[in-house]
Amino acid sequence: MATNKHNYHDQLNIDNNRKLRSMLKDLPDFCMTFFRGIDNHTASRTKIAYAYDLGIFFNFIKNNNPEFKDIDVKDFNIDILDKITVTDIEEYMDYLKVYSKNDSEHINGERGIKRKLSSLRTFYNYFFNNQFIKDNPAAKVHVPKLHDHEIIRLDVDEVADLLDEVESGNNLTAKQKKYHEKTKYRDIAILTLLLGTGMRVSECVGIDISDIDFKHTGIKIRRKGGYEAVVYFGDEVEKALRDYLEFREKIIPVEGHEDALFLSMQNKRMGVRSVEKLVKKYASIVTPLKHITPHKLRSTYGTSLYKETGDIYLVAEVLGHKDVNTTRKHYAAIEDERKWKARNAVKLREDDNDEN
Repeated sequence: MATNKHNYHDQLNIDNNRKLRSMLKDLPDFCMTFFRGIDNHTASRTKIAYAYDLGIFFNFIKNNNPEFKDIDVKDFNIDILDKITVTDIEEYMDYLKVYSKNDSEHINGERGIKRKLSSLRTFYNYFFNNQFIKDNPAAKVHVPKLHDHEIIRLDVDEVADLLDEVESGNNLTAKQKKYHEKTKYRDIAILTLLLGTGMRVSECVGIDISDIDFKHTGIKIRRKGGYEAVVYFGDEVEKALRDYLEFREKIIPVEGHEDALFLSMQNKRMGVRSVEKLVKKYASIVTPLKHITPHKLRSTYGTSLYKETGDIYLVAEVLGHKDVNTTRKHYAAIEDERKWKARNAVKLREDDNDEN
């Protein structure tokens, strides 16, 4: 929850660090050394993911390795890392495909398994590189091969249909229509902003009114990794933002949320989950066969920008990708299409019909 004292991103880090401290109470004490060691160069959300993954791993070891079944996870010593074998970790990866936790069934695909192995490798690498342990079995386990998935994005006509639906609300349920007039300008602004800039949903909800510069048509955002950047917006985004801000002036925000750009029905800053639900609500009407999320809107923007400019480095910069290869991987199909279209661009010899 944002307060007057901290901005959204700083408060989010504070909340995440509090959550991490709570999670560490259920992990072996030596894990604290790892989290202190990575603190200065690891995002708070990433540290929470590490803690979650390590909790699953150590509970698996306790429940599946007879040597440790009578020891509480909290009482594991760092020596356990030298006793765990490659076979243990391979069995853990197989276990991750489907397991039960807190009476719920959890399923991991190849990407989920790879991420959890990556967490374990980072954990082991820290202790091995700092000579706390003698061996590094996690480094000897083969990383699962990922199969490419089709990138889902909206077509040009689907983008128009989506924005038309947000504006009209014609196909909403009777219950949804009750709130539509109260959220219409906000929802149009959010969808137009995501589709018109390609920003992440976490960047979107973190925007303050004071971050918007209409004179230079830019918005200051906090990128993944914590650094600040400016994204620029076009005329359609500007109109949607101005219309919403005019409507927002009539709203009295809850204390501590006065500068938040996008407000919920409770007049508090909107969260990531709320925007995800909003996108799903409208997209399910327009494109029921496509699973559209805010990230798919980001892919839609990236695709459009690349088709218009053909500049993969510009797309990477605008989307905030640190490595252009990440961008190229996502838009490889379009790049291949451009290469194919350019196959006759260079002439080696003049045609007989060409004039001298």
